[in-house]
Amino acid sequence: MKAYTPQPLHIVLVILVVTGIILVSLGGYLGPALGVATEPLVAAQTWLSARYQVVYEFLTVPRDVASLRQRNAELENENAHLQTQVIELQQQIKEAQVLYALLDFARSRPASQYVAAAVIGRDPSPFLHYIIIDHGSDDGLRHGMPVVTDQGLVGRVDAVTAGAARVQLISDPSSTVNIDLKNAQTSALAVGSLTGDVVLDLVPQDIVLEPGDLILTSGLGGAYPADVMVGQVTSVRKRETGLFQSGSVQPAVDFANLRAVLIIVNFRPVDIEPLIPTQAP
Repeated sequence: MKAYTPQPLHIVLVILVVTGIILVSLGGYLGPALGVATEPLVAAQTWLSARYQVVYEFLTVPRDVASLRQRNAELENENAHLQTQVIELQQQIKEAQVLYALLDFARSRPASQYVAAAVIGRDPSPFLHYIIIDHGSDDGLRHGMPVVTDQGLVGRVDAVTAGAARVQLISDPSSTVNIDLKNAQTSALAVGSLTGDVVLDLVPQDIVLEPGDLILTSGLGGAYPADVMVGQVTSVRKRETGLFQSGSVQPAVDFANLRAVLIIVNFRPVDIEPLIPTQAP
């Protein structure tokens, strides 16, 4: 069979048609026609794309939700762990601050020798006011030794075992501390009570006593060294017919939040009870 050979006229016509289409397109006349022609294709493509997205999300979202839940659980565990670490660090900082304060207090009073101890227990009775510390006779503690903090007077050692000791607070009803009123320059007593309050007693009537007056140990009686902060006067009670006036005392030490104490081990209390005259029966 003889092969078909394009005629020169056909070639010329094709070239003219193509050239005409190009010129019409460059002139912008084919835009509306192309838009009408391609609009069904664009609509079909949009429809297919939307359906594909729906199917893709249907297949992948459950997996993503499970992954997000697992990641959320991991983050919650990590957050709980970090919060625990923060609490532990805050606790360590508080303990370090207490120890530094006790160390500074001990350095400021080099004449005294101290043993530091941690508070490990409290008396459960609402009528007795004691704390238990983690040092005892093995550490040189003895009955009657004064117990202090950097804030002031805590009390004295009341009972001792080899590894622990019980400390009577100055708020205990059987506690009596000989004190000096710094502003009034007179001596009196700071006495504990069943309620845990510290009461100022035996203040002469002619003494001007005002709230805010500082109270220090006097050293009288031999139970405590002198010039240890006890607290300050918060209120005054004065009776016209009484021989003495009294008042309430705010202790310098916060017994409820007591964490560590210092025991003055080179102070030996003096028992003067046998020297106190007794009334005849």
